[in-house]
Amino acid sequence: GDSVTQTEGQVTLSEGASLTVNCFYETTQYPALFWYVQYPREGPQLLLRASKANEKGSSRGFEATYDKETTSFHLQKASVQASDSVVYYCALGDTVEKSQRELSTNS
Repeated sequence: GDSVTQTEGQVTLSEGASLTVNCFYETTQYPALFWYVQYPREGPQLLLRASKANEKGSSRGFEATYDKETTSFHLQKASVQASDSVVYYCALGDTVEKSQRELSTNS
């Protein structure tokens, strides 16, 4: 069946470092793919989405590209901030995988 997989668990980065959160998917069709973000004491919020017709999603400095050849939808940000230390969810249709990113605030 359809599935998504994130390969890392918790990661610590310094402010200003680049972030990649890997997401690989398996599917028999071309559904929309989503990244959600969850801030402390809040519910998940949609960060960005992409589809076969619109393969690149971007929001708040994050971007992800729907790559059908590598079956990936990696979330990337060039320069992270302390406020990016939240939980990210990769989703394909109704299938969701959770990954937490903890970012340090070394100056």
